Amino acid sequence: MTAYAIAHLHPADGPVEDEVLSYIERIQATMKPYGGRFLVHGTEVEVVEGAWPGGLVVVGFPGVEEAHAWYASPAYQEILPLRTRHLGGDVIIVPGVGPEYDASATAAAMRAARDRTARDRTAQEAEDRAQPVRSSATAAR
Repeated sequence: MTAYAIAHLHPADGPVEDEVLSYIERIQATMKPYGGRFLVHGTEVEVVEGAWPGGLVVVGFPGVEEAHAWYASPAYQEILPLRTRHLGGDVIIVPGVGPEYDASATAAAMRAARDRTARDRTAQEAEDRAQPVRSSATAAR
């Protein structure tokens, strides 16, 4: 199943550093052996809700294993400091969903799990109330 490496990068004030430009020039070659390709790459975002300082990068991979292998690869780790010395941000790897994915089925499963937890908690509280309270004097005998 497709996976995504998603970066929310926060640019530094001032002009783009040469090291960042070198990182951008070299990153695509590090992704190729793992089947990675840019789906989104840039700083132009349209904020329609909340705040979004910075830029967004989305890289698609054939699967989570490939995404993790790319991120941990010597080739990527070699160039990573070129970016991190100048840009802050967050990077995540997430699995995608297939065309058969049904959000309402996910909501139903989440609702059932929540309700089970609430029932279990209520049952445990009732059981705790039913237990006789032992005083320390009784326990010492």
